[in-house]
Amino acid sequence: MKTMFIAFAAALLIAVVADVGLDRIGFSSAERQSTDSVRLD
Repeated sequence: MKTMFIAFAAALLIAVVADVGLDRIGFSSAERQSTDSVRLD
């Protein structure tokens, strides 16, 4: 059971770090999918 909780925590940590990291380098889906003629609010 302890191993499963460690695995869940590791997966959550990887997801959060990846989300923040990709957002900071400009790789968010809003920035990747928008063009000059599309305005995202």
